[in-house]
Amino acid sequence: MVGAITGTVRRPQTLVLGRLDEKGGLRPVGRSTPLRPDTARDLAERLTPAGPGHPWEGVRFATSWGSRTPLDVALVEPALVAEIMVDTAQERGSWRHPVRFARLRLDVAVTDVPPFGAGAEPASS
Repeated sequence: MVGAITGTVRRPQTLVLGRLDEKGGLRPVGRSTPLRPDTARDLAERLTPAGPGHPWEGVRFATSWGSRTPLDVALVEPALVAEIMVDTAQERGSWRHPVRFARLRLDVAVTDVPPFGAGAEPASS
């Protein structure tokens, strides 16, 4: 599910994705490659800026795997499910390489996404 973006809510550049864990916490699992302009426009119409109490409030993200350079993100309400294409490299339940956004799954609720840690691979988030 989409929990944050880079860029702005009106001009998203990449997605920061997460999955709910067994306690209902939102765990970061990956970041997308840059969005295509038409995809970014469609997402901008559907994203809602996060209100107080977002699960990632105060969380710092890095620009790349193993980097300490902070990534500037805008938190959004984690209400949208994204279908993604991934490489199999993972560490601690997160994908090591950027994922490719395929489409929004408006037919899937966030509660339908398998929980963090379910199965051998992080399921589409």
